[in-house]
Amino acid sequence: MTRISWDHYFMAQSQLLALRSTCTRLTVGATIVRDKRIIAGGYNGSIAGGVHCIDEGCYVIDNHCVRTIHAEMNAIIQCGKFGVPTDGAEIYVTHFPCLQCCKAIIQAGIKKVYFAENYKNHPYAIELFEQAGVHTEQVVIEETAVKEEKNLSREMLVKLKELGLAEEELDELKKQYETIFNEGVHT
Repeated sequence: MTRISWDHYFMAQSQLLALRSTCTRLTVGATIVRDKRIIAGGYNGSIAGGVHCIDEGCYVIDNHCVRTIHAEMNAIIQCGKFGVPTDGAEIYVTHFPCLQCCKAIIQAGIKKVYFAENYKNHPYAIELFEQAGVHTEQVVIEETAVKEEKNLSREMLVKLKELGLAEEELDELKKQYETIFNEGVHT
């Protein structure tokens, strides 16, 4: 089995951070990286000690929840709070950054933005990234990881059959495979 790429590794960290989000409209995670080391992470949620959207609903003004701090901002602020420089760093975000986060990323000196999903990619944010020389790149993680997991699972089922696993036990494992991956398997 081959190791996942650095881009997939850091994007997976961002997806994990997104699971901590307290926003009910969109869960986002961000990981700031320098020299292949994670220096900060953030997710979208309320201020420390504040009321959360999951508890009282979103506070929406002009179709935007103003209760939450975006994941990118939380990660950048974390660096500032603990004196960790962001100049020349990279950021991995589960969704394309909004216009305000785009400006914060540029001001923080972050030079590369990797995102998993397009999300209202604002034309001016794209223009600002280009003006500032910030490289943006989409990292598709789910398809690759699931494909590798499917292949490994299929190989393991074939090997178990070759090793003489009882037919009923093999059938049970096949059923689990089919449930997880929503497709049949033939060994």
